[in-house]
Amino acid sequence: MRTVAVVGTGVIGASWAALFLANGFDVVATDPAPGAEDRLRADVAATGLDARGRLSFVDDVAEAVAGADFVQENGPERIEVKHDLYAAMDAAARPDVVLASSSSGLLPSAIATACTAHPERVLVGHPFNPPHLLPLVEVVPGERTGEEAVERAMAFYTGLGKKPIRLRHELPGHVANRLQAALWREAYSLVDRGVATVADIDTAIANGPGLRWALLGPFAVQHLSGGPGGIAHVLEHLGPPTEAWWRDMGDPSLTPELAAKIVAGVDAELDGTDQAELVARRDAALRALLASKAEHQLP
Repeated sequence: MRTVAVVGTGVIGASWAALFLANGFDVVATDPAPGAEDRLRADVAATGLDARGRLSFVDDVAEAVAGADFVQENGPERIEVKHDLYAAMDAAARPDVVLASSSSGLLPSAIATACTAHPERVLVGHPFNPPHLLPLVEVVPGERTGEEAVERAMAFYTGLGKKPIRLRHELPGHVANRLQAALWREAYSLVDRGVATVADIDTAIANGPGLRWALLGPFAVQHLSGGPGGIAHVLEHLGPPTEAWWRDMGDPSLTPELAAKIVAGVDAELDGTDQAELVARRDAALRALLASKAEHQLP
């Protein structure tokens, strides 16, 4: 495998391109937005990764995928746009080439309906932002996805240093985004009910459970919190109160009023903060954290 096509070069696509280039792949990119090539080259350079591969940019989707050995699509999260892209890619790419979508929540079976030639090579390969740093990739096969395509995608992402997980069933939002959505649901409810401010909730997560979750997953964290009895002890003693908390959790609607309250809360929390500088500091901390996890042999 030598050449990767990156279809769509926004935030996610540019980050993917930087990672592919740093791993020695040649990248053929395409995006219809005006000025896309200049932004892509600037975004790739901004990652600081050593681009050992060669980056080229073309205007036509079919041309981008025609010579590719793997395709990573990052178009808008709209099924009609995906269908246009996948119809063109299915007609132009070699039959053995995996067509992977970075979609945050669309079902691969729905995406693949646009493919009349080889729907068996369509799947979701959903990264976490920024893909050039965060290891997770959710590999989601659809109803017609072949096992060979899944295995090739898992091997490809693993070879990039990723930690891919394979979903056994497709569902909207996959796994990690659904877990995030569950947390956001209660966070929005707490703001809506006036229990805590946006800044308070960010402080609570970033300085509490978020630190543990960065090192171990929620089940492993629960297990360690149970002492010698492990997770069995936690479930026995904290299970009933947890169920009571579940029943007390909110069911907010994202009304214009709640949206305005959240936006105002974030603006107040980050007042005077340069967003580009914050992103750079975040990425530096992520690199240090990932290096520390590797050093301490954490998953």
